[in-house]
Amino acid sequence: RPPCAMDWQVLTRELSLYLESQVRVGFFGSGVGLSLVLGFGVAYACYYLNSIAKKPQLVASNDRFCRFLEEYCPVVTETYYPTIWCWEGRVQTLLRPFITSRPQVQYRNELIKTADGGQISLDWFDNNDSSYYPDASTRPTVLLLPGLTGTSKESYILHMIHQSETLGYRCVVFNNRGIAGEELLTPRTYCAANTEDLETVIRHVHSLHPSAPFMAAGVSMGGMLLLNYLGKTGRDTPLMAAAIFSAGWNVFESVESLEKPLNWLLFNYYLTTCLQSSISRHRQMLEKLFDMDLVMKARTVREFDKQFTSVMFGYRSIDDYYEDASPCRKLKSVGIPVLCLNSVDDVFSPAHAIPVETAKQNANVALVLTSCGGHIGFLEGIWPRKCTYMDRVFKQFVQAVFEHGNKIFSM
Repeated sequence: RPPCAMDWQVLTRELSLYLESQVRVGFFGSGVGLSLVLGFGVAYACYYLNSIAKKPQLVASNDRFCRFLEEYCPVVTETYYPTIWCWEGRVQTLLRPFITSRPQVQYRNELIKTADGGQISLDWFDNNDSSYYPDASTRPTVLLLPGLTGTSKESYILHMIHQSETLGYRCVVFNNRGIAGEELLTPRTYCAANTEDLETVIRHVHSLHPSAPFMAAGVSMGGMLLLNYLGKTGRDTPLMAAAIFSAGWNVFESVESLEKPLNWLLFNYYLTTCLQSSISRHRQMLEKLFDMDLVMKARTVREFDKQFTSVMFGYRSIDDYYEDASPCRKLKSVGIPVLCLNSVDDVFSPAHAIPVETAKQNANVALVLTSCGGHIGFLEGIWPRKCTYMDRVFKQFVQAVFEHGNKIFSM
């Protein structure tokens, strides 16, 4: 018999002896009960190992970029083992905020002015205790962009900062206008297509630390905004590289997916109420330009964008806004190394909308596609509290860029 058959035989015999020693009475005390438990366990393990736990698909046209990732960011080539009891995409998406820990981070807040008279809130983690980079002027800096209604307090941002802290890096979180507690000074918030505020932040951070290696990481809408910026600027950016997590590549496909009945119930309606809540505090300022009663009646993200976001940024229609906001249309123009992690079971970014063919045409782009993980989920381990697969990809790629980046910048 093959070795694997012997292993399963030994495993089932040992498990049977253990259960018999632990359970003496009732259903599990009978041979039938034990056989059912063992049979189910073995069948589930086989299904998990054959159909759930898989190596991610790495899409990159540049052999040098691929070799760089394989050597310095090996997590993207290793089998991803989703949490065995919650691997389905929607479940991972829903549970991650409640399961993952929230590392303690002490921020230093900075408010910067914009050309139109507004203000942007930045939360700095200076990492002044860094033993690897004691000189603040050359300490590597990571700019972090949270999701649609996210701030520097999101657990996934806190985890990224915790990972960066161990490596000695500095972080700064770009909070979109009006959602981090600061006042709106003008009747304008933010959207995925308009990169003016991000450009202001990048120039500001770079001017403070012009000698420091500088890169960025964006999550969900933050990733979309970052991709749209990179597609606009090409190589003309102080950023060395970027990491993108769970971006919605085609907004038309994303909103259509989120409007399916179950997804609307689980995600769309809640996300819409979060958007409404984020602007309700600024109602007095926004009422100068918008019918806020109508905006507050929206029941989907599409309705909110139609009544509010697309109007605010001067689009003729919501379709014009969604077309401009979709990063898939700008990917071909990205001019610096970018690593993009998506799960193919993410209802926010359907698998068929991921621009695989476009990515193959740009030597600066690498896609990492997992079979499970949901939207900003990527839970792994029996009790996935401290570190996710996404966290490990972030840590390895950021470290690879800052410490071995010269190997890809000559691409």
